[in-house]
Amino acid sequence: MHLLGGTGVYLVTAGTYLKAHRFRENGRLEVLHRGLLAVAEEFGWRLEAWAVFSNHYHFIGASPDEGAENLSEMLGKLHMRTAEWINKLDQAPGRKVWYNFRETQLTFEKAYLARLNYVHRNAVKHCLVTEPADYPWCSAGWLARNASVAQRATLESFPIDRVKVYDEFSPVWTATA
Repeated sequence: MHLLGGTGVYLVTAGTYLKAHRFRENGRLEVLHRGLLAVAEEFGWRLEAWAVFSNHYHFIGASPDEGAENLSEMLGKLHMRTAEWINKLDQAPGRKVWYNFRETQLTFEKAYLARLNYVHRNAVKHCLVTEPADYPWCSAGWLARNASVAQRATLESFPIDRVKVYDEFSPVWTATA
């Protein structure tokens, strides 16, 4: 059950059905990545961190001024569009692609900063890269280019080893040109 009300900052995780690796190649990841950023903008969500993988994604986003009630509609649109696209690509019409999503409203500053660091570093956690900014489908590269050294140091000072985030996924990445 999704209890979405009022404005706030949320950590959202969504996964593919049966944790299937539907988005394992660069082109597929790019479509999912662009789709997430586009629907977030369309629905008025301000993403602060994101990471997109072969079988799931995470983001931290601030809801629109009207509140978070449109999150289900936003993700429904993203999931419908990407499912139709990937099923057409795989010649698998009607196949179930997405499972569900989890959201947590972040109300404490330390919890927020630790989870922000977690999402930026998620590709490293999953052993896809050794440096967060080297993974193209997450916000870590943006952070490395745009945040000050002091801002990055502050964020990185929040440990992620005890952060409780549903992340029972083992993404894969087939780096293709």
